[in-house]
Amino acid sequence: MGGESQDHRAPQAGRRAGRRAAADAHLPALLALQEPDALPATEQWFIALDKDGLRERALRAIRNDVRWIPAWGEERIFNMVAHRPDWTISRQRVWGVPIVAFYCERCDTVLLEERIVEHVARIFREGGGADEWYARPARDLLPAGTRCAKCGGTEFRKETDILDVWFDSGCSHAAVLETRPELRWPAELYLEGSDQHRGWFHSSLLEAMGTRNAPPYKAVLTCGFVVDGEGRKMSKSVGNVVAPADLLPKYGAEVLRLWVAAEDYTEDIRLSNEIMDRLADAYRRMRNTFRFLLGNLGDFDPARDRQAYAQLDEVDRWILDRLARLVDRVRRAYEEYQFHIVFHSVHNFCAVDLSALYLDVVKDRLYTSAPDDPRRRAAQTACYDIFQTLARLMAPILTFTAEEAWRYAPGPRSESVHLERFPEVPLEWLDDTLKAEWDRLLEVRREVAKALETARAQKLIGSGLEARVRIESAPEDVPGCSPPSERCCRRCSSSRASTSRAAAASACGTRARTSPGSSSASTARRGEVRAVLDTQRGGRARSGPSHAVRRCVRVVTRAR
Repeated sequence: MGGESQDHRAPQAGRRAGRRAAADAHLPALLALQEPDALPATEQWFIALDKDGLRERALRAIRNDVRWIPAWGEERIFNMVAHRPDWTISRQRVWGVPIVAFYCERCDTVLLEERIVEHVARIFREGGGADEWYARPARDLLPAGTRCAKCGGTEFRKETDILDVWFDSGCSHAAVLETRPELRWPAELYLEGSDQHRGWFHSSLLEAMGTRNAPPYKAVLTCGFVVDGEGRKMSKSVGNVVAPADLLPKYGAEVLRLWVAAEDYTEDIRLSNEIMDRLADAYRRMRNTFRFLLGNLGDFDPARDRQAYAQLDEVDRWILDRLARLVDRVRRAYEEYQFHIVFHSVHNFCAVDLSALYLDVVKDRLYTSAPDDPRRRAAQTACYDIFQTLARLMAPILTFTAEEAWRYAPGPRSESVHLERFPEVPLEWLDDTLKAEWDRLLEVRREVAKALETARAQKLIGSGLEARVRIESAPEDVPGCSPPSERCCRRCSSSRASTSRAAAASACGTRARTSPGSSSASTARRGEVRAVLDTQRGGRARSGPSHAVRRCVRVVTRAR
């Protein structure tokens, strides 16, 4: 508050008497006794929202100057400000942050001036805080020589009302951001529960618009509340309370942080032992990915062994393309505070792209090739880039795991992963043509995988490594394959596509070899799976969604 006289109270504060009353402590008893509600009027301090356009300025700021996360928060607080009454900022309590006003003992005139407020604030800072208001008489709080502007009196009494605690919290932006040189006003982000649209977010906005004509925050993020696994409010009487502190001994802080990041906080967040068990499995999967990558980089020196991008195998370049797109998706998710997208994107990359595909493909190169074989070093180069990227992307969430893994990374590095910046993607990693080819190839792979499962169910094979897949003909849009008129896949004779063929075969989990001109009779042996891609059905081969692939894939299993 402030101002130079009773008529200039900041912002638009006024003391109103009359029938605008606040309920006192006897109200519950009166209601219970069904007695008339004739309550004595209580004078209050108000902020008039429609004076000097405070309400309209606040509404414009809500629409134009603040980012609301999630977006529905904008309408929620807009309607609350648009339809609320004037703000009652006084409370009748025996202790609290005082309203720094005095009354002349002779004529009862209010003394409320900015210089006096500043004088009292200085006493608070140099002494015992707000307790000084209650420990000192009025004359010790006023500057020497203070007189009543109306009657010239020198005797004053203190205001007994305190400030509404929401007004206290609404001033926190000034108390924190404007008193610390390392911080700046306004705040980048306010974060609280959805109930604060009528609380802290609300009071902070009105206070700042009244005193600074600008909102105190650039963005406001609203989170839900923690509920049990079935979506019910936690209650001791129901017995469904799951305390995070009780989960730490079993799961550790990393899994608890992962739970926070994995949930969509814009809705109520569920917590149960079953949910934590699933996240513990996800955590182990990501940790094991770090361990596998580091385990295969023990003899890798980036300065000496790193291979140029052009020397990498096609499958290595494919995984780097996937990694580049992951970085873009994760960085955008961080910037938009969508931490659940960060978790799900990285976890899916570890489980599907790496564990189930790429790392399974390159294990032979990593384990059996000569140490300095260029193709082994190429795989290590990709693994090194993957580790460096994942460790930095997950460091804000898996704080200790990323730091622990970072200490074992080969090559030069910062002392801590938390001193690193987020990864920047080399432009050469992004290859739309390669992505399109591999997207199509993996569609075919999924159909071949189904055939392998069928063969397994019929006990024709044990594992996929016992099978041999032969693609006799293929649609034109399958990468590296010949036109339908040629009997065998062009990968059999094309030097350009030889790497793709080996990678695709490994991706299928089979010893997939094809022999140009070999007949089905000569190649049909126990456990063989023949995949015939029929391009004649329906005219020209189609590209696009997987249902088109399913129509043109026909799998035949034959046993001797």
